[in-house]
Amino acid sequence: MTSNLTESEINELAAVWYRKLDVHAPLVDVLPYVSDDGLEMKFPEATLYTLAEFEGWYQKVIRIFFDEVHTIKEVKIIQRGDDSATVHVIVEWQASVWAPPAAKSARIVLDADQTWIVKRSQKTGGAVISTYIVNGLSYHEGSATL
Repeated sequence: MTSNLTESEINELAAVWYRKLDVHAPLVDVLPYVSDDGLEMKFPEATLYTLAEFEGWYQKVIRIFFDEVHTIKEVKIIQRGDDSATVHVIVEWQASVWAPPAAKSARIVLDADQTWIVKRSQKTGGAVISTYIVNGLSYHEGSATL
């Protein structure tokens, strides 16, 4: 029997996840935080169900966006299960993007409203993201858009 996920474990998962995204960590360092069973990730541009699909998405976005900064504004457990938790996440995302042949890059600054389902990995015992849904994006004034 697995133990319930703690608020501390979920907060740490979110912090580590966004740190890894900011530095464009190698995929091998990101995958331990993503469930390999029952995965669902909904981004504005794609819905992913497998680790292979996640890998393709990740390799694409780390080649498009740079100078990324994720700042967590909220990580709130909204429902607990025996071995999972539904979590509301709001993160401010800043990233630069360059579209050739533009003379300069553009800066995107937005708040991403997300719903995660976090569960305990059967392999590692650690918290992993099973479901990751981007509910909406709120651009800051003056931000470039996707």
